[in-house]
Amino acid sequence: MMKSGMAMGIAVAIMFGVGGCASVPPSAGGPDPAHSSRNALDWAGTYRGVLPCADCEGIDTTLTLNSDGRWTSQARYLGKDDKVFSEQGSFTWDERGGSVTLSGTEPARYLVGENRLIRLASDGSRITGALADHYVLTKVEEGMKEKRWKLVELRGKPVPAMEREPYLILRAEDGLVNGYGGCNTFGGSYTIDEATSRIRFGQLAMTLMACSEGMDVEGEFTKILEEADNYSLNGDSMTLNRGRMAPLARFEAVYLQ
Repeated sequence: MMKSGMAMGIAVAIMFGVGGCASVPPSAGGPDPAHSSRNALDWAGTYRGVLPCADCEGIDTTLTLNSDGRWTSQARYLGKDDKVFSEQGSFTWDERGGSVTLSGTEPARYLVGENRLIRLASDGSRITGALADHYVLTKVEEGMKEKRWKLVELRGKPVPAMEREPYLILRAEDGLVNGYGGCNTFGGSYTIDEATSRIRFGQLAMTLMACSEGMDVEGEFTKILEEADNYSLNGDSMTLNRGRMAPLARFEAVYLQ
């Protein structure tokens, strides 16, 4: 079982923020519930930022709020190691519809704003001081580009666990794709028509290392990039397809790199 990594990060952030900064009590009044963040903003989505940390360079945090009241998170402690702590649960809104509380061992509270979440102290107050601006998570733009897409399924079968996970990244500025196949890194170009969900990969080049594992996955991955002609996108899940056949490959977005 996880050591509640996100909760650990939140606890550290609270300790550092509340211990080293002043906090502002919540205002006595409140907005009209009909015009609250919950009802007036497009709040569902993924948010990312680096929260303050007492004994590391920062906590690289990604938090997703789903419209069904569930949340998922990933946290990595910068300057320590590359381990990513994941957690999930449900969240509730306050009576005024302005902030959410995430369930967990150490419940976390966030003020919901326009395309951002502001980390609150444990009593729901705003954190102030020199580090106040660092308690903000910013909403991640939806779409396929500039995300690390982890390969999780090939031709209907789960990708086996490996020391390093295969992935691809579609670069936004230059129409280039790069990634890791399971043994070698690769690069190439792609063309995309978002209106029709068409995609094509071309000019793929790969390093020529031989590995004790991952070669079979890499071989299938490479074939799929050559075969795919369309895609489907559903939040943090993407598939590459050919025609109307079953998906060739399925990917999940990973925001911590």
